[in-house]
Amino acid sequence: MLFAAIAAGLPSGFGIAAETAAASPETITVEGNRRIDADTVRSYFHAAPDGRYDEAARDAALKALIATGLFDNVVIDRAGDRLVVHLTEAKILDRVAFEGNKKVKDADLTAVVQSKARGPLQRATVQADVGRIMEAYRHVGRDDVSVVPELIDRGNDRVDLVFTITEGKKTTVRQINFVGNHVFGDRQLKAVIKTSATSMLSFLTGGDVYDADRVDDDREQIRLYYRSHGYADASVQQARAEYDPAIHGFALTFGIDEGPLYRFGDISVACNVPGLDPEKLRRLLLVRKDAIFDGAAMDKTTDALAVEMGKLGYPFAHAEPRLNRDAAAGRIGVAFVIEEGRRTYVERIEIHGNTRTRDYVIQREFDFGEGDAYNKTLIDRAERRLKSLNYFKTVKISTKPGSASDRVVLDVEADDQATGDFTISGGYSTTDGLLAEVKVGDRNFYGTGDSVQAAVSYGQYARGLDLSVADPYFLGTRISAGVEPFFRQSSSSPYQSYGSDTYGANLVLGTPITEQTLVQWRYSLYDQKVTIDPASLAAPPSLAIQQAAAAGTQLVSAVGDTVTYSTLDNTKMPTSGIKSQLTQDLAGLGGDVKFLRTTEDVRYYQSLPGDLVGMVRAQGGYITGLGGQQVPLLNSFFGGPSMVRGFATNGFGPRDLTPGTTMDNVGGSMYWATTAELQSAIPGVPQEYGLRASAFVDAGSVFGYGGPTTFGTQSVQVANANVLRSSVGVGLTWASPFGALTASYAVPITKAAYDVVQPFNFSASPF
Repeated sequence: MLFAAIAAGLPSGFGIAAETAAASPETITVEGNRRIDADTVRSYFHAAPDGRYDEAARDAALKALIATGLFDNVVIDRAGDRLVVHLTEAKILDRVAFEGNKKVKDADLTAVVQSKARGPLQRATVQADVGRIMEAYRHVGRDDVSVVPELIDRGNDRVDLVFTITEGKKTTVRQINFVGNHVFGDRQLKAVIKTSATSMLSFLTGGDVYDADRVDDDREQIRLYYRSHGYADASVQQARAEYDPAIHGFALTFGIDEGPLYRFGDISVACNVPGLDPEKLRRLLLVRKDAIFDGAAMDKTTDALAVEMGKLGYPFAHAEPRLNRDAAAGRIGVAFVIEEGRRTYVERIEIHGNTRTRDYVIQREFDFGEGDAYNKTLIDRAERRLKSLNYFKTVKISTKPGSASDRVVLDVEADDQATGDFTISGGYSTTDGLLAEVKVGDRNFYGTGDSVQAAVSYGQYARGLDLSVADPYFLGTRISAGVEPFFRQSSSSPYQSYGSDTYGANLVLGTPITEQTLVQWRYSLYDQKVTIDPASLAAPPSLAIQQAAAAGTQLVSAVGDTVTYSTLDNTKMPTSGIKSQLTQDLAGLGGDVKFLRTTEDVRYYQSLPGDLVGMVRAQGGYITGLGGQQVPLLNSFFGGPSMVRGFATNGFGPRDLTPGTTMDNVGGSMYWATTAELQSAIPGVPQEYGLRASAFVDAGSVFGYGGPTTFGTQSVQVANANVLRSSVGVGLTWASPFGALTASYAVPITKAAYDVVQPFNFSASPF
């Protein structure tokens, strides 16, 4: 009764408002859906507090539904107090296929496109995929490609998507030009970059394919080359690629601003990290006052400082080289300022793009792991290491925010490239005569980073089989390990009256000491013997040869090491830097022979004006028997064109001059040799062919015969004087895909009367 009385006394307008507020909220009706549940569609609508869907709410729901990609069309109508959602569901892709593609594999294209099997058909995505496929073809030099998408209806709202591809002709780089380079010639700069102009060997190297990403990397490599040779301000302002119909390909032009030459000024270390003694870091500096400015040495110093500070318990500390330019004096002072970095941690390392190389192969190039301190210097170092592996076309490392303000995620994009090799070659060597060789291998075997190689050679005077398996990260450490079984056989030739059989294996461990220094440890176990074929000889072999053959098979068990130091700017065609190799072998850990053998080989390259390169070389060696034993014939030193060109193989050194014998070179226990050489490109020959001419002066000698002086009742008459051998000549070297092939012509200037000369020499050697 009380409620009724109160209601009766209310104004009529208030009653209408109450009735409206009590009305039911708007309902949503979904039409046209076949696979997608209606409640799923309704979940995209968000009502206002009064239960109704205003224009903003309807617009937001419309955009959200379209963004799912599940619908071809979405329309929202109002019917009284109802919202009616009219849907046209997108068809489902049963299959995404490619036809007409030969140069790019299906797997590579599948990884590129975003249209996926069992996903919805989105026409905008399909059109975007056409562009992605065309971009993939541009990376392999196919700019003339066309792509046509086709839908094949399979019923029940299911379709196949087929991209029909017409690959067109290969578009290659025909010319490479440099503008603004005065200090370094075109030949030197072309040796720095990966892109090369089309030549008769392009089908082997693939470097003539125009790839915009590779060209960008080439720009950076040119800048770094100048920066490591004193030109700190050098920049590559542009790399312009223009299609020239006259040459049926691209003309690639790099515009260079070299800037002035600098030397290092004052070098210092300033530390702003409490408790860290900068004196402990000075010994790591690789830059010196008054030396030519070297950006690479500065970067390596920064890396070394970061690693050392981490070992000392300061993982967030970083060294920043601050440069003080004095343009008038041509000096750059460097202060390595040590700062305590922001305490940020690596939350995750995300790796993508590597379709073949396994993730752990990439992760092991980082000096840190997930959860460790973030250090920009170490990240840059890892990126350089990944690029130097030569497993990838491109490597890019970027960062993105993690789950908290002190967390970052490293994004590693590594695009795999082919790493397998298969070559069949034939030719002529002045040492081995006519020869043929087959090589097969992979430096990234099944994406594991392991190297597997096999080579079979068959020559007129020599045959061989070499196998090798190497793991660059043995047991997860930075120690490389490998095994190298081998078999080599030689027969009598115009240079020696005897043959030899050698077979065994090497076990090898490699330890990097610094970025420039590597120590290789090895254990060798092999059988060796000297063979004689009397039917092939016009006279009895030298007495020393007869004694070596009578000794039969000898087992050699030896340990050894090789210390290599290299600052070469390019391993194939160096223009500056030094390379030194010190090798020692100690035989006698079991086996039949005991000796100690030491050799040293040093080469120094210097860039000269006029696109010339100067090279000087010094080499020497010593071997001595141990335990009263003589040095075996096959382990002695023999003078030939590898020491002084113009002489035959085994052409100089101690020689048995006993009358009535073949008067063989019987080897010495010591040798020395020097070379001065001037190298140049060949005028009129495209530099992409990898040819260079040289003029040289060689000098050297082999001496110190330590073999038998009697054999039975006969005396051995050995000429054993330290006679100077020297020559002058010219040469031609081809940096081929199979190694360095060199032809030379030299004229001996000084020699012994019994030496054997051979002005022309042809040889092949690895880089």
